[in-house]
Amino acid sequence: MADILRSLEARYYTDPEVFRIETQGLLAQTWQFACHTSDLPDPGSYATFDIAGESLFAIRGQDQKIRVFYNVCQHRAHQLVEGTGRTRVVVCPYHAWTYELTGQLRAGPNLKAVKGFDKSTVCLTEVQAEEFLGFLFVNLDPDAARMDEWFPNVRTELSEWVPNWADLKPLEWVEIPERCNWKVSVENYSECYHCALNHPTFASGVVKPETYDIQPQGKCLRHTTECQSLEDMTYDIHSGFEHFDEYSSWFLWPMFSFQVYPGNVLNTYHWRAVDADHVVVWRGWYSVGGAEDPKLRQLAQQDRDTTVAEDITLVESVQRGLQSRGYKPGPLVVDPKGGVNSEHPVMHLQRWMRAAIDKASPG
Repeated sequence: MADILRSLEARYYTDPEVFRIETQGLLAQTWQFACHTSDLPDPGSYATFDIAGESLFAIRGQDQKIRVFYNVCQHRAHQLVEGTGRTRVVVCPYHAWTYELTGQLRAGPNLKAVKGFDKSTVCLTEVQAEEFLGFLFVNLDPDAARMDEWFPNVRTELSEWVPNWADLKPLEWVEIPERCNWKVSVENYSECYHCALNHPTFASGVVKPETYDIQPQGKCLRHTTECQSLEDMTYDIHSGFEHFDEYSSWFLWPMFSFQVYPGNVLNTYHWRAVDADHVVVWRGWYSVGGAEDPKLRQLAQQDRDTTVAEDITLVESVQRGLQSRGYKPGPLVVDPKGGVNSEHPVMHLQRWMRAAIDKASPG
């Protein structure tokens, strides 16, 4: 008899030491969302963000290139910038050491008094970054493979589903705190075994659950489905683009997902892990030029009132259950044929999770 594949032990979701290992390893060695490039419209525009416990900032240079740096002065470690803004040069608030937009040291008070000092040897520490269809991602691992190797064909597919991506800007960002481990939330997002029972609006008004499937595509989990009767949609889906009558989703391991609703409506999920028991999920919705769009506002509100609210209840209950001494990991329902009632995407996620944690664990 074949061995039954069981879910991960509870400690992977509840142990603060596991979260510490993830922060130093997994979260620092994977592609993480930083900001939308529309936050950096002009040379000198910058935006700060935290990845794997590190403060970073992105800034657009005079050459239009976006660079990402650790947010720390190379003199005596003061943080350089906060929030978002625009600057001609980067000036440290502590001792006024000044850096070019390329990160190169430009000047500092009385540096000429330091014999033999060569300012050309000092530069802010740069982080690997990629623009991905208007979204900026970073990886703290300088040797990490490019995103197209991690997520094969995703850039091409998304360009087909959202052909006007270059014209889109954020219309709405909503931060949704969840009292659970980030992996609990990601797993819940990555299977529809629970959809018919727990998401009646999504299952009856957007997708056909019986056609829903999720398959790996490199380190992407690709969601595909047929849609419900399109004449019953609550908004006009006729965008003039191909795929207007389809729903699709691309989850990029470990913490970001692109979704495209009928009508080529782009929306995103972005998970930010807080600690072993808390995560914040950012739901993003995008319109042409960031202009007000009643259709999108309606969709976003419907999403918050139904699927989002329903999922919060589910994942927080799971987190409480994982802390019970009565829990023993049960079998994953993995159907070789895939489909909506199979947990094969959770199987893939848990393999990636276990490999990342066990590889970094001492001993």
